[in-house]
Amino acid sequence: MLNKGLRDDEAIRIDNVLKTLRSLYFVPQPLTDEEKFDIENHLKEFGLNIETLVDYQDEELITLLVRRHLDFNQLEQFADFLMDFSKVQNYDFEDNALAIYQYIQRESNVFSFGINTKIASLKNR
Repeated sequence: MLNKGLRDDEAIRIDNVLKTLRSLYFVPQPLTDEEKFDIENHLKEFGLNIETLVDYQDEELITLLVRRHLDFNQLEQFADFLMDFSKVQNYDFEDNALAIYQYIQRESNVFSFGINTKIASLKNR
């Protein structure tokens, strides 16, 4: 278990990586090698790359992210990134995002209308 100072540093590091990933703008076309490299470098902070992200089953991905100390808010941001990343041709992470949103709703013991709306939106696609 991390002590409070290390937890705070870890949370700041995770927030910075997520902020960068969320700031990327995805258009429905294949990624350039440079764009892939940039995304891979950020995903590396979570022990992921694009290939492993594609290969992971929902529960495996959630377990990995929880082990990397992502809290519920950070998990939601990562799921939001997956939704944005799904706009890129050849990538579909909507099922992973749905699983993460459902995990948050189930495990956080706090009902979130925002997450519930995201779940409903994904189920209606």
